[in-house]
Amino acid sequence: MLHKIRLEPGLDKQSSDTGAEFKWVNADYARFRYGFPEKVGGWQQLVSSKLIGAGRDQHTWVDLAGNRYAAIGTDKCLYIYYEGAVYDITPLDTGREQASATFTFDGTTTFTITTSTAHGAEVGDIILLDAVTLPTGTGLTDSDFEDALFEVKSVPSATTMTCEFTSAGSAATGGSTTVKFYYVIGPISQGYGYGWGTNTFGGYTTPITSTTINNGGVLGAGASSCIFTSTAAFPSTAAGGGTILIENELIDYTTNDTGTNTLSGFTRGAGGTTDAEHPDGTLTRDATNFVGWGSASTSSNIVIEPGQWRLINYGENLIALIHNKKIFEWTPSIPNLEVRAVAITGTEVPTASRDLVLSTPDRHLVCIGTETTLQTESTQDDMFVRWSNQNSTTEWVPTATNTAGSQRLTDGSKLIGGIVGKTAVYLWSDTAMYTMKFIGPPLTFGFQQVGTNCGMSSQHAAAEVDGIAYWMGPTGFYRFNGGRVEMMSCLVEDYVFEDINSSANQQIHVAVNALFGEITWFYPSSGSDYVDRSVTYNYLDSTPQNQIWTVSSLARSTWTIEGVFSKPYATEFKSGVAPTYPTVFGISNGASYYWEQEKGTDEVFTDGTTNAIAGFVESGDYDISREEGLQGQGEYMMRISRIIPDYGAQTGDSKVYLNTKAFPNSASVSTSYTSTTATTQIFTRKRARQIAIKVGNVSTGQSWRMGTFRLDIHAGGRR
Repeated sequence: MLHKIRLEPGLDKQSSDTGAEFKWVNADYARFRYGFPEKVGGWQQLVSSKLIGAGRDQHTWVDLAGNRYAAIGTDKCLYIYYEGAVYDITPLDTGREQASATFTFDGTTTFTITTSTAHGAEVGDIILLDAVTLPTGTGLTDSDFEDALFEVKSVPSATTMTCEFTSAGSAATGGSTTVKFYYVIGPISQGYGYGWGTNTFGGYTTPITSTTINNGGVLGAGASSCIFTSTAAFPSTAAGGGTILIENELIDYTTNDTGTNTLSGFTRGAGGTTDAEHPDGTLTRDATNFVGWGSASTSSNIVIEPGQWRLINYGENLIALIHNKKIFEWTPSIPNLEVRAVAITGTEVPTASRDLVLSTPDRHLVCIGTETTLQTESTQDDMFVRWSNQNSTTEWVPTATNTAGSQRLTDGSKLIGGIVGKTAVYLWSDTAMYTMKFIGPPLTFGFQQVGTNCGMSSQHAAAEVDGIAYWMGPTGFYRFNGGRVEMMSCLVEDYVFEDINSSANQQIHVAVNALFGEITWFYPSSGSDYVDRSVTYNYLDSTPQNQIWTVSSLARSTWTIEGVFSKPYATEFKSGVAPTYPTVFGISNGASYYWEQEKGTDEVFTDGTTNAIAGFVESGDYDISREEGLQGQGEYMMRISRIIPDYGAQTGDSKVYLNTKAFPNSASVSTSYTSTTATTQIFTRKRARQIAIKVGNVSTGQSWRMGTFRLDIHAGGRR
């Protein structure tokens, strides 16, 4: 008997494979459109250059002459894409410039730059050398270093820094150069701050673990080991050992033998305490993360946020905000596209803001999480909102004759970010959502809190589509339709939020693909410090009864919607790839590829390399009954003799898999079959109590869109 395979669109990863009957349970590089699954489109490299660092934001716009641009901000640089090429427009930090610096070469590829005053450089900074005169005898030429970029490799002192060149320079000292600094964007990855004051003063930073001395006698002064009641919960040798507190003495140890409950490799009287004897039965505590007077914490509750950008256009000019830093502006000037962005100057301009939006159509720049006192970074308030005078980027002080102003919001510990919606600016803190609506003078803007316990996970985690705002929070997905905030039903929710690396969640980036009615959130998984996974919601085909979601290995750190360009543009970061543009000697923090999405069937590089995109979908398990076919209770075994494939579209071959098992917890046995464009039926000899079907591809030049498959199934015995 032939049975049609009719499954609900979207994935169900909340249920077991058996519980998700008539649903899809697994997928990769696949989407659902008009109720059926299909492989996603391919992508092609836009430029041969590999950009320095990880993409943090991207923006496309058109100037007054009709020229199209894309701006890409990474943790190291700011780029412009124009007519098939990229240009470096990273601003220079003019306040850090060092004139009359000298060189020291030691016969290796490493050289030292010495400045006349403290340079303030840190490892990883990018510097530009200008007006170069090398010391004589190096064997190198001035032109090798003139206008060249270098990454700072070490900082031996306040007035010295080391860099690396491709060739060794013979030992020599002297010469001169002007050192210019690229503006520091921020760390490539999210982390934590350590050291004095980063955690609980004078206490424990982890739950206290304790035991007692069980040595069969006193622990004598100077003893290098001791037996305790239990050391199972104490740091192991593999962790590098730990520290214990016995009465008033701290003891460092290197070895924990949990079999004998012996700690050994003692360093007595650690941390300035006094070596002393301790009787049997004395309470002993794990003090590995103890924070005392003058001690630096080894754990932290202070988040070091990754380097971020917010890129928008103000008319034909690019406005670029570095997260928690200044606002910059870039004016198109063809063909001089490598003119660098410059800070918007003036005594009234904010110098430290978390995020930035342009309220339209009223044209107010809005700084989010900014200074309460302009030009004073130390007054930055994470909950403070400030907006400029109408049609101005430089007037931010409110007067009786302008529309500049400010407002402090209260629900939350910090504002995460904002976007411009159809009827209002939307703002999110870590706990709440606000609307900011233009109402005109004298107040200019009205604020309303529209949601609680609905904070946003990252600065770039929200988007608006057709008047509805969607965002990803720390524990769920939300939307706001202008009336109320609601949590979205999501059958992949547990899978996603158990998978996210919460220590890198500020890298989450939202993408809208209007070509297919999709909103995608790219996120770092639990095993990655960078974006490597995604989750997608289909807003066109979803209904209140069936919200269509899928997950994928597609990893993009930034994305722009089609419109200015006919296809979406996206960046992908690879930590192990060497960047090529701009040329920075000694650079080492990975590179970003720049892709045109939904192009062809494969991953195509500018050098001609083509990789297959292996997409697939997999169903939940089916049971059989004699009366209802594929709607049974698992009472009978079944024999599957044929698969009749049906594709709405197919390019090249595809793979069809039958996964069979006897019980829900049995190991699945998978058998694959090749389905060509000419295949009408696939003959099988499979017997099982439960089956699942999987359809996908493995090679280049292949694409597929499923129709309604049919299986030829016969009921067997009750084994």
